[in-house]
Amino acid sequence: MIEFNQVSLQRGTNFLLEKASLRIHDGQKLALIGPNGAGKSSLFALLNGELTVDGGDLNMPAKWRIAHMKQEVEASDRCALDYAIDGDARYREIEAGMANASDDNELTRWMDAMDEHQGYQIPVKAEQLLHGLGFSQADLKRSVKDFSGGWRIRLNLAQALMMPSDLLLLDEPTNHLDLEATLWLEGWLKKYPGTLLFISHDRDFIDSVADHIVHLHNRELVVYPGNYSAYERIRAEKLAQQQTVYEKQQERVAEIEKFVARFRAKASKAKQAQSRLKELQRMELIAPAHVDSPFRFEFPCYEKMSTPLLAIDNADLGYADRTILPQVKISIVPGHRIGLLGPNGAGKSTLLKTLCEEVPLLAGERSTGEHCHIGYFAQHQLESLDVKATGALILQRLRPTASEQEIRNFLGGFGFHGDKALEVIEPFSGGEKARMALACVAWMKPNLLILDEPTNHLDIEMREALALALQNFEGAILIVSHDRHLLKSTVDEYWLVDHGKVQSFDGDLDDYHDYLNKREANTPTAECAAPATNEVKQPAVDRKEQKRIEAEKRQRLAPIRKQQQAAEKKMEKLQSELANIEETMGDSGLYDASRKDELNTLIQQQGKLKTELEEIEMEWMDLTEQLEAAE
Repeated sequence: MIEFNQVSLQRGTNFLLEKASLRIHDGQKLALIGPNGAGKSSLFALLNGELTVDGGDLNMPAKWRIAHMKQEVEASDRCALDYAIDGDARYREIEAGMANASDDNELTRWMDAMDEHQGYQIPVKAEQLLHGLGFSQADLKRSVKDFSGGWRIRLNLAQALMMPSDLLLLDEPTNHLDLEATLWLEGWLKKYPGTLLFISHDRDFIDSVADHIVHLHNRELVVYPGNYSAYERIRAEKLAQQQTVYEKQQERVAEIEKFVARFRAKASKAKQAQSRLKELQRMELIAPAHVDSPFRFEFPCYEKMSTPLLAIDNADLGYADRTILPQVKISIVPGHRIGLLGPNGAGKSTLLKTLCEEVPLLAGERSTGEHCHIGYFAQHQLESLDVKATGALILQRLRPTASEQEIRNFLGGFGFHGDKALEVIEPFSGGEKARMALACVAWMKPNLLILDEPTNHLDIEMREALALALQNFEGAILIVSHDRHLLKSTVDEYWLVDHGKVQSFDGDLDDYHDYLNKREANTPTAECAAPATNEVKQPAVDRKEQKRIEAEKRQRLAPIRKQQQAAEKKMEKLQSELANIEETMGDSGLYDASRKDELNTLIQQQGKLKTELEEIEMEWMDLTEQLEAAE
């Protein structure tokens, strides 16, 4: 057990912990959360022996083996496989002992030690780890120095996982992972037998792995049982009891309800619609847990739209030496909210870069609408910032006619309050630079947002604010992200990039997880992703018999289709009545004491209509699902 007893930790003149107490029991899996700068990484350094307490006592088991994930890695000539194996120091010690044994007796002792350590399985284990984290077989022999910074961080993660440990400390392990590697890591950590303490801003990852939440708040450590969703509910209930935050809660819930209503009006696929509405309803419940967020911004949308905004036709995508996606035909229109799925290396980023003209077409045509204004956030966006400039100056350059107050107000929504907007951004943290890069995209009023991993370096509160801003964005969205919560709360449909094709994916993220498992096992996946081209040949059927079968099918489905159409009309009527009532309730005079009875009547009517609308929506979804299953 690890025990913090009235621990104080000071960095400079600031206290990060002040008389904080906490008990961590063996085998627990805890997520450490808190705003950037609260002291999460310093707490890790404390547990790892790099810092000492400034007050109180920290008690840890003396013989515990501690593994931690390094955040930096120097260029090295060691190959990736050897670098990962280096994490098991005992294996390297035994290996060296065998190589340097002076006689047969000493060699036998070292060989026995290797057997006891199960060392002969270590290289295979390391290969499996690296494959799970997205490295190909060819990558295993590449030198560490040949990998980019993000892939070197993956190597650090592999090295930490290779080390036999009783306590595993992971600081942002998913930051440079794609969705597939994130899902693999979840499975690995669930089976980890030791005590796990990790920092992450990926709420779905926390939900899947953690059994307790440690909230570093106001220099204290507060433990919540359960995962992140449970923490949100408990925190929301606590805040809901505080009258001072009631109005903020209602504003946020109203914004989410507005987006829910917009989605309901155009829900087309029953399975996706059910999954989507459940996620949005859950968001309404946890909204109060984030009312004290320092971030509140929007993506202003360019006033005019073109249909389509952007299209490519019979295009070959890739690079001079090879085609990655041949004969691609896609169109993005106003209102599209698309999540891009696909294994690492399948071509997702290539597609985004091509759409934004960072990479030229190898063949085919690209057409851009007259009023298409693209806002592009790339994975390397932070590197393109002018770090010698202030945030205000960067926005001034993008729109010279903007006033200083307009710029400062805008940056305030991204957490750059007061004079922070006038500071040179070079010393900013990765999270602050990521927020600044997003502010630059939003500042230009796009009507098509193309986002490639926009949540890297962002904390949970900023991710929540980003999700809300995307929900309220009136333009089209195409997004790649390993943050499943962001995808579930902002997109309406998915496109799959795999096997050299871009095609619609008929399912949700759970279905995609199943698709990946089947893909890995080399089994057919046609039921998960129906190809957009290459029609499946049907066996020959007598045309007369075929017509008879189709007529029977239409007759059988006619009552269900009639019920579905009736449900749609009822939904439209209820939505219209609800909109009229809400418009009436927007009259400020209605809240005078003299009109109290009228207001109460409207509130009752509103509640009744919402209940009826929810019931008829569920009926419509069930009927639609029946039709889809029958067809």
